[in-house]
Amino acid sequence: MSAGVVATVAGRPVPVDEVDAAEARLRAGPRAAALPRRGTSEGRQLRRWLTQLIVTERVIAAEVAARGLAADDAPTEDDLLPDATARLEIGSVAAAALASPSARALFADVTAAVRVTDAEVADYHARNPLRFAAPRPDPHGWDRPPPVGPPLDEVRPAIVGHLRAAARRREFRVWLDARRAALAELAPGYEHPGDPRQPDNTHRH
Repeated sequence: MSAGVVATVAGRPVPVDEVDAAEARLRAGPRAAALPRRGTSEGRQLRRWLTQLIVTERVIAAEVAARGLAADDAPTEDDLLPDATARLEIGSVAAAALASPSARALFADVTAAVRVTDAEVADYHARNPLRFAAPRPDPHGWDRPPPVGPPLDEVRPAIVGHLRAAARRREFRVWLDARRAALAELAPGYEHPGDPRQPDNTHRH
């Protein structure tokens, strides 16, 4: 891999200038004070994360073009990532990439066939009987869960929606990891932030 290139995606180089520009935009933004200093271990990890995001965006763009997808009918970001838990499930890089309508169109295409079974729904309800129970106000005005959960048929649509959304996020994360592994090659110094082989990874077991 030539100097000045942080990665290749489907054989096409990702120049270091793209990472420099992405970092400069962050450091000029409203959260600049929270960013690590340049040249530190944490600063290098930030650049690795930005490299992952750029590579992911290129993988997504290639897949969108190959599938002939349009972003016109893409689901909204809130549809796919309604809360912090959903963002944690899918990972920070994929969550950031899904800010793009074309990425969300790809998500919808990749995960369209994901379904949950009746057995999975029943098992979830048995383990979480109050998960979708409507709270009831007590005499002091506080909302309290009911003593007994609602019957399965009453909350089945909510459980199906919850489980299918989580399953779609898993499907997309696994698929995206596989496509990145197939299409992308990272230059030394720009490995994944969590790669235990790179010297700035401080996550140890």
